[in-house]
Amino acid sequence: MTLRLDLLRHGETELGGGLRGSLDDALTSRGWEQMHAAVAGGGPWDRLVSSPLQRCAHFAQQLGERLDVPVHLDKDLQELHFGAWEGRSAATLMDTDAEALGRFWADPYRFTPPDGEPVLAFSARVLAAVDRLYAAYAGQRVLLVSHGGVMRLLLARARGLPREQLLNVEVAHGALFSLCVSPGSVLVEMT
Repeated sequence: MTLRLDLLRHGETELGGGLRGSLDDALTSRGWEQMHAAVAGGGPWDRLVSSPLQRCAHFAQQLGERLDVPVHLDKDLQELHFGAWEGRSAATLMDTDAEALGRFWADPYRFTPPDGEPVLAFSARVLAAVDRLYAAYAGQRVLLVSHGGVMRLLLARARGLPREQLLNVEVAHGALFSLCVSPGSVLVEMT
């Protein structure tokens, strides 16, 4: 038995750009529009699961009410915590910390931003959450409202990409992808 897991990235945020990580930015009106457009005609979903950060949770709660579908918030599906880089743009970091940023982009599993969450720990928490979703909801269709990093991780795994290519996975604001989840976090992208 499999789980159909549709992945929706939050839309544009008020403070926009940069490494948002654990920062709890609200969506802009454009961000709301991006997310509504992504799910128009989608589903039907048996339930919604969301990161508790407002850029995801507020949309998930509104959509859940509109569709009369239960919503569950899971802190393990939050974005990677970027430590001292939180809220900073790549352009700013190129001016102040170019060598470290280059090492992170080259292999995020081997280099952790200062005071940040190691990508290996991030990966373990996200995959554990997906395992819990599979155990609880196999045979159902779930919409996961989350972040670019969470989606890059899951899509890279589904595509069989080497870990160094994690940050090469493109995930725009309001992007929607679908995965088939089998036991043991076996992920297959659906087209």
